[in-house]
Parts: sequence; C-alpha cells; structure tokens
Amino acid sequence: MAKTKFAYFCQSCGFESAKWLGKCPSCQQWNTFVEEIIDKGTPNNAVPTWKVTSNTQQRANKPVQVADITFSEEDRMLTPDKEFNRVLGGGIVAGSLVLIGGEPGIGKSTLMLQLALNMPNIKVLYVSGEESERQIKMRAERLVPEATNSKSQILNPNSEIPNPKSQIGGSCYVLCETSTQNIFKQIEALEPDLVVIDSIQTLHSSHIESTPGSVSQVRECTAELLRFAKETSTPVFLIGHITKDGMIAGPKILEHMVDTVLQFEGDRHHVYRILRTIKNRFGSASELGIYEMLGEGLREVSNPSEILLSHRDEPLSGITISATLEGMRPMLIETQALVSTSAYGTPQRTATGFDTKRMSMLLAVLEKRCGFRLAAKDVFLNITGGIRVEDPAIDLGLAAAIISSHEDMPIPFKTCFAGEIGLSGEIRAVNRVEQRIAEAQKLGFTQIFISKYNLPSGGQDRKRMDLSRYDIDVKIVSSIEEVFAQLFG
Repeated sequence: MAKTKFAYFCQSCGFESAKWLGKCPSCQQWNTFVEEIIDKGTPNNAVPTWKVTSNTQQRANKPVQVADITFSEEDRMLTPDKEFNRVLGGGIVAGSLVLIGGEPGIGKSTLMLQLALNMPNIKVLYVSGEESERQIKMRAERLVPEATNSKSQILNPNSEIPNPKSQIGGSCYVLCETSTQNIFKQIEALEPDLVVIDSIQTLHSSHIESTPGSVSQVRECTAELLRFAKETSTPVFLIGHITKDGMIAGPKILEHMVDTVLQFEGDRHHVYRILRTIKNRFGSASELGIYEMLGEGLREVSNPSEILLSHRDEPLSGITISATLEGMRPMLIETQALVSTSAYGTPQRTATGFDTKRMSMLLAVLEKRCGFRLAAKDVFLNITGGIRVEDPAIDLGLAAAIISSHEDMPIPFKTCFAGEIGLSGEIRAVNRVEQRIAEAQKLGFTQIFISKYNLPSGGQDRKRMDLSRYDIDVKIVSSIEEVFAQLFG
C-alpha cells in the first residue's frame, strides 16, 4: 500500500503547499491553510465506472488539422423556461457541466427542482445531499402539484432501482446521497438524461480521506462528474455555495473545470431574482434572466423593462429613464439621483447598483465642463429594481438625473437617454443603439437622446440608420451642454 500524503490547502483559492503557511502566496489571504490527507495509493481500477451510452464520442489520439475536423451544430436540450434557455445560450448542451452559485436561500434549489419537474419528456435525476426526501417532496408539491403525483419518484440507495423502460415519457427521480460511488451506481442503473447535484460541497469520494466540502474533495468530486458528463454526453448541473465575499466556495479551479458558470443573485427584500452568466463555453457570457419569486415558485419575467420602471402620477426631479443592454436584451431602467447640501465637512458619495468611481468621474465632468458646483453636495444614486448595471450607456441618464435633482427641475415624461459621457463632456457612441431606440418606442416613450457619433458621416446621413421608421423623436446631441440646453433651456 502506498504511503499516505499530507498536504495543506488554502480554503479560499485552493493553493496547495507542503507545509503550513500563515499567508497564502496566491490570494494573499491570512490563516486559510488547513491540513488534508491525500491517498496517492488508490489503484486505477477503483475509479468508479458507469455505462457508456452509444453516443459516446471517440477522442482523436493524433494531431488533426483544423480543416479536417468535422463540425456539426451542438444539439441543445430546450427547457420550458425561456429565461433559462437564454442564459445558457439557447438550451442545454449534451455533456456540459454547469455550475450555479448564489447566496443561501436565494432560490437555487427551487430553480433546479422546478426545472426538473417541468420537463416531462426528460428523465432527470435530482441528487440532494442537503435535504431529506420529505423536504424535497413538500417543495415539489408546492412548485408543481400536478407533476408530483404521477411523475416524481424517490430513489432509496438501499432499494431496488425501478425499471426505466416502464416509465411513460419522462420523470423526475430524487436521490438523497452524498457518496459519489453510490451515486454513479444509481446513475448506471437509471440512465438519466439530466443530472442535478445539490450541492457539490456535500459530496465526498472514498478516494480522498478528507471531510466533505474541503478543497481536495470538491476538486475530486467535480473531476469525477466531469469525466462522467463528457464520456456519456449527459449534462450535469452543480449547485455551489458562495463565501461571504460573494465568490463560489471551494478552489478557484472549480470554475475553470466546468463549462458554464451561472450566478443566481437578488435582494432578499425584493421579489425579483437575476440569473447571470459568468462563463459560458457554448454561448454569450453576458446574458441574464429575470425571475419573480412567488409562493408557488419562480416565474419568468419576459419584459423586464416594465418591472424596472415605476409608475408615477406626477413628474419628480432626479428621476430619468436610461436604455441599457444585458447580453442581447435591451432594457429600460429607472435611474434616481438625490443632491442635497452636505451637513458635514466631507460630502457623501453613495451609489446603489452603480460603480462609485464612475459616479465620481461624472460629478467631476459636470463641475468642470458645465459649471455646476457639486463639490460641497451630498450625492446619492440608485438603480431601481435591485439590479447592478455596468453599461456606460446610462451615463447620460445619470448626469441628467443629477442636474435635475440639483436644480429641482423634473425631466419631461416619456424621455429616455442612451449615451456615454467622456472626460471632455462629449457624448460618445454606444453599441446597438437601434435596439435601444426600438425598446423605448415599444414602451411608449416620445423622445430619446443619443450621440451624433452613432450616425454615419458625423450625423448628416440619417437615412442610413433608418431613423425614419421609428415613431419616437430621436434627439441627436454631441455634448452634455447641448443636452442640458434642450432639457432645461
């Protein structure tokens, strides 16, 4: 038998060291090293085996020229959730490994269980290491009552596996197990089309002599699931915990091993949840889906612009509407600003849902280029809906909201903004401006301010942008002074 090896791992980033260190040389964190046992003497025949299906892809053992590689479009598994399909890039890719992270209680398990119950033609195995069978049954009855009576079944690791061929259509199976070896035995007998692991931090492999949730256990269990997904072309979803800093718990290599990383986020005081793509090898990495948390589960929000805009009976100062883009989706968001005289020596600068440093840059531009004295003013910015926006196209709307609050003059109703502000006060062009204009027109806005640099030939040839086909009045501006002159006179 081979000698057992001891090693020290950083619980923050997964850095391995032969001895204990007070400060991690990789992530610069203090007191994060813990001792773990690594069994290097495990024979190769102890690796868990599973039944390889007929669609297993054979890997090439010799170099192949790019021109000789045969390419076919990836077959994607469409789900009933359109928002989920959008975030994944058009559906679930066969053999993909997807990691979903989020805060405790945000709705990760609810999202995946609801997805598993709403796919009648897909055989789904839901593996839970955190909840009992009764807890999952109670949640399933609340989410999809009609599906839980005939479709969902509970798998007991010690009982006989039901015959998959006896099931009519698809079904959702629940397995409460934390050992990867037992999980693979159940998978080999059941042959599911989709596997959900809740969560990866609760699994443990007998090949590693350390506690579940440790760096080595998370890495080994993920590697076993990755090999299973690629060799059997079965998509696997992993639910992961996050740390107090908002990062996915476990080694950083975990995010590099998986194909897609999704972040499920939202404010506990708001009913809306955002599913954001952090990494995606099969699609865009800037998509997001919006859900509404209800008593019977998560509901898709097909038109997020309507929920992000508040309905007001009278015009108020400091409120503007900005056109932003999240992936391929245009959205209109409400930007709010409050400017007041500072009661202390140092003025406050607070932004919710927006970068504070960029807010300081906008205030400096307004004071230097436009002459507004904001150095002794408290400035508060807020993006409504509990979302965070990094699109520079909302600069113009934020600047207009700041001046509107400073002068106590409301912005006219049905006015929208889409432009980036440069350090010299110019309005810079933004990408895909036509989609922003179309979204503003669809929601009934009467005018929108855009940069003249979005038009060809310096704004002279307006027909080439097809602005005539829009019913909304498109205001072409080049500087921030020109915007304020048209708004406030």
